[in-house]
Amino acid sequence: MNVEEIGTNAGTVWQALNVETLNLKQLKKATKLKDKEVFAALGWLAREGKVNIAADENDPKELIISLVQG
Repeated sequence: MNVEEIGTNAGTVWQALNVETLNLKQLKKATKLKDKEVFAALGWLAREGKVNIAADENDPKELIISLVQG
C-alpha cells in the first residue's frame, strides 16, 4: 500500500462518513475496504483533523466514527 492508495482510500472513507456517522463494521461494509486499508485511511483523516473517533457507549469495544463538523 502506498501513499497515493491511502489517500484514495481516505477519500472513500470520507465520502461514506459524509452521508452518516458509522461504526467500524458499518464503515468497512460501506467502503468495501480491508481492515488495514480502513485504519490507514482513518489515520490519514485523523492527522488532517477531519474525523472524530470514539468508543460506542453501548459497546466499548466498538468504534463510532464521524466527520468533524465545521
